[in-house]
This record gives sequence, C-alpha cells and structure tokens, in this order.
Amino acid sequence: MKRIVLMLLMAVAFAVTADAQGFLKRLKDRAVNAAENAVSNKVTNKVTRETDDAIDDAINGTKKSKSNDADYEDEEIGEQEEVPAAKKKTAQGEEVKSDFVPGTVVIFEDNLQGEQLGEFPSKWDLIENNAEVARMNGKMAIKFEHGSNTEIMPLIKDGNKKYLPEFYTLEFDFFATGKEDTNTAYNLYLNSENDRHNSTIWFSQDRMTWSIQRPNSDDNVHGNASLEDIMELNDWNHFALSFNKRALKVYVNGKRIINIPNATAMDWFSVETEFWEDHVDYITNIRLAKGGVALYDRNEQSMTAIEKAIAETGKFVTNNILFETGKATLKPESMAEIQKVADYMKKNPGARFEVQGHTDNQGSDAINDPLSQQRAEAVVKALEGLGCDPFNLRPVGKGSHEPVADNSTEAGRAKNRRVEFIKK
Repeated sequence: MKRIVLMLLMAVAFAVTADAQGFLKRLKDRAVNAAENAVSNKVTNKVTRETDDAIDDAINGTKKSKSNDADYEDEEIGEQEEVPAAKKKTAQGEEVKSDFVPGTVVIFEDNLQGEQLGEFPSKWDLIENNAEVARMNGKMAIKFEHGSNTEIMPLIKDGNKKYLPEFYTLEFDFFATGKEDTNTAYNLYLNSENDRHNSTIWFSQDRMTWSIQRPNSDDNVHGNASLEDIMELNDWNHFALSFNKRALKVYVNGKRIINIPNATAMDWFSVETEFWEDHVDYITNIRLAKGGVALYDRNEQSMTAIEKAIAETGKFVTNNILFETGKATLKPESMAEIQKVADYMKKNPGARFEVQGHTDNQGSDAINDPLSQQRAEAVVKALEGLGCDPFNLRPVGKGSHEPVADNSTEAGRAKNRRVEFIKK
C-alpha cells in the first residue's frame, strides 16, 4: 500500500514539474518575442522619422533640427555630440583669478525676457541686415541671421549716441559654436559719437583679435590671443569689458584676455557678427553699467575694504557677487569678490557670518524667496571650496523683503540684488 501511495505522489510531482517547465518555456518565448518586436518597432520608428526628415529636406531645402518640433524652439548645432567640448577654465578653478568688478548703476540691460519669438528685439536698433529673438540652449537670446554681416546697437532714448561714461562695464553671454565647418565670429565695436568702428574686438571659438584706438594718435593698439583653453564649445560663454578713464580690460569666462593701459574713451557700442556661409550667432544677458573699480584702486578694494566695513558696521555688503538670471549659478567673475571674503575669514578664523541673499522684486515671493536661499547656499559652498569652515557660515534667503533702493528703477533693482555678510 505504501509503495502504491509513493508511486502516486511521484507521478503527481512529475506532472506538476512538467507543467511548470512548460509554463516557464512559454513565458520565455513570449519575452523573447516581445523584445524582438520592441527592437523591430524602434528601428522601424527611427527609419520612419529619418525618412520623413529626408523628405522634408528634399521638399523644403532645409535640415530640421533634431530637437526642434516647433518654430523658434531651442535650436541646436547638428550632430554637436560628436564635437569634443573644450575645457572651460573659470574663476571657480585655480587657473583663473578674475579682477573684474561689474558696475552697479545700470545704463542698459536686456535678458530678452517677455520678448516675442521671431520678432526683432524691442530694446535694440538695427544698423545692418537682420536679427530676431530666438531660444538657444534654454536661454532667450538675440539671433543674428547667417549669411550676412548683421550689426545692432542699444535703443537709447532720443537716439543718444553718447552714453558711455568715464567708468563703465559691459557684459553679455554669447554662444560658441564648436563644429569645424561652422564658425562663431563676433565683433564688439566701441564707437565715437560721429564715427563707427573706432575700436574693434573680434572673437571666435578659438581666438580673440583686437584693434584699440589710442588717445591723440592715428595708430591703434593691435593684438591677438588664443581662447582654446578658455571657451566652452557648443555652450554659453561670458564676455566682460571694463573701462576706467583710460584703462581697457576684456575677459572671457573670467579670464583676462586684453589689458590696454591707455585707450581712447568712446561714446557708444554696437555688436556685429561676421559673414560665414553656415553659422548663426546668439547673445543674451547684455548689461551696461556705470562704475567698476577706479583706475589703480583695485588693491584698495578688497581685504581692507571688507575689514573696514565689518569693523564699522558689523557687516559687508556687495553687489559684485553675480548669478545667472533666475538661477543660483554663480557667474565666474563673482569669485574675485568671494575670494576676498575667504581671505578675511582665514585671517579671522573665529569670525562667523550669516550669509544673506537678496533679490529685487521682479517675480513673485514664491520664486524669489527660495531663489535667494539657494543663492546664499551657493556662496557658502564656494567659500567652503576656498577653504573656509562651513560651521562659521549660515545661508539665509531674504528674497525681496528688505530692499535698500527703489525697485521701480533699473539702478535701484541692481542695488537690491546683493549679498550681505552679517557678522555674528
């Protein structure tokens, strides 16, 4: 009897095992078929898309951007993933120590926000050919049409062409194309009231060349420098110029490229892109401001000024720590000011600070409050990277709740965008 029961149990087990194996085999076959179908569908879809694009190209004579399904969306350089990006040496690294200090009283500013895509930028005037508002790599920008030399200038009230002061700084972001057969080529012109192109600064993705007019002379100062280890290709880069009575300096991504001790003061500026058959150029975040550091006063700006301010008021307030518009990303030229604070803290290791981020009133509190907190945290992180003890630093975002100037004017808003170091 026991033998019969054992045989029955073995028969049942064998049947169950056989069914399970059969089930697993069927499951495996289904998975393989599904995977093969998925690959087939993916290939088919890719071929279909590429075929459609090829047909569009043949009909329209144009190549559709890989990431662009609507007019004036983010434009990309075709196949840019094949181009190796240049190493960007910024003031956040050891190789760049920028002495650039931006002016504080804004004369002209344009980040293209609120502009209509495809239209001519409303804050500018056209000198030659054509430009329009577009998006590039996530930024609203002025797009210079390819195939022509396009030149634009700020639209100043009453057509004024004498607005550059004795001390000023000029900044903008520009896009650097990195393909071998596509050339980035920008001209910044500094012009006298009744004449154009007195001084020229030309730069591409790998080189800067300049011709700067000397005072009381028919001769210009000429020069050139490589930008290969400074530029970020297929990405945005930062241009900055300072003029202090007669000294002209130019920076790219925080690295000083031009240093002319005796240049002619000019009255207005314009921006042009050179003619190349197959390229498009972009600029954005243009900022012209009165001020900066007076000639030969740069060494006095720094540690002594910080020590004096803290000794007299218990805090150090600066408008020279700058961020990308609407972001908590430090601009490279901000590191010069942050380095001064780091030097003070190393000299005074017991000093503790509340690092306050302040914004202007453009935008809602729901945006400005967390943004100011993130910016304060970015400053603390930068100081920590320079060797400061984070225990002595507490980031606090103040948003736009504690203005020090009138937010109804650009100059007032510039003063309100600040960082304060409050000694505790």
